[in-house]
Amino acid sequence: MSLVPSDTLSLHGVYVDPLWRVTVELTPLERELLRTWWVRRLGFIAHAGASCIATNQTYSRLEHSLGLLSLVANFAPDDHVSRAAAHVHDIGHLPFSHTFEGIEGLNHHTIGSTRIHELGDLFHRHGIDAALIVDVVDGRRPSTLHAAAGLLKLDHLDSFVRSGRAHGRTHQSPPMTLSRLRILDGAVDTDAETASYLHNLIAGEALFHLSAINVVTTGLMRNLAVAAMTNMTESERDTVAESTDDQFWALLMGDPETSVLATELRRDPGAWIVEQLQPGADHSPDLPTGHFRFQINRLYLDTPLVNGHRMMQPATFAPQLPQAPVRYVIRPDPVSLRAR
Repeated sequence: MSLVPSDTLSLHGVYVDPLWRVTVELTPLERELLRTWWVRRLGFIAHAGASCIATNQTYSRLEHSLGLLSLVANFAPDDHVSRAAAHVHDIGHLPFSHTFEGIEGLNHHTIGSTRIHELGDLFHRHGIDAALIVDVVDGRRPSTLHAAAGLLKLDHLDSFVRSGRAHGRTHQSPPMTLSRLRILDGAVDTDAETASYLHNLIAGEALFHLSAINVVTTGLMRNLAVAAMTNMTESERDTVAESTDDQFWALLMGDPETSVLATELRRDPGAWIVEQLQPGADHSPDLPTGHFRFQINRLYLDTPLVNGHRMMQPATFAPQLPQAPVRYVIRPDPVSLRAR
């Protein structure tokens, strides 16, 4: 049992990840990065986006980033470029993570690249070129962090297991899972039994994304973001992109265009009904007042290798999942409204 507190400033020079139980001796670069605002800010961004409003998945992007750093340090302790890239791979995320990616052209990859270059002097002092970090983060350079298309990488491994624990889907301790894994060209490789367990976590995560509570919270927050940002100047949008979840809440609550819906979402996320639209259904934008459209464009279904080989496709281990994109209409629940 470690007696070192798992603080996210690493004041002791050591980070002990509470999920993976990996103890990481942080480098001087990593310790400096933990004191920068772009990394610190991730502690105020919910990894699960707006679903944190109504689920137990309340951990931050910083916790996930430190989890990824711990995994890289476990498998490739001397790969300092990948370690640094893991540290900063999410610094471009907007408030509530992916919730309003793409609105008004905002893209967390592009923003992240800019912020990594803003940290260029820090990287340079430690003998690393910021452009190299960007290439690793974006997958243009082979590294411990990136795998071939369709294969599970460490970034998503941390997400699936961390989310699985928050939702009660894990049936194996994460350190035990970790002991059964290795990395082949950036891809997670394991035995058949552990791969089956990971497949269940991957499918469970996809089902969570398709669940009513995630669709309501994420869909309404995205519609709120569109309403708040549509008439903003470029400078104002940049300010939003730099904000934290709590700062964005303050913006929504202070804007007459969004304050009513934002208040209702905070008070009772269960007051809406979700209707999944069938493929080919009417795309007309006309909806009654208080009804909102939402679309899930991607389900994360990359799979691990089994003893060095690709063994199973998502259609095999998760046949119940629909093909993305999946479209919804979110409407007020008349029963909930009458009960108020």
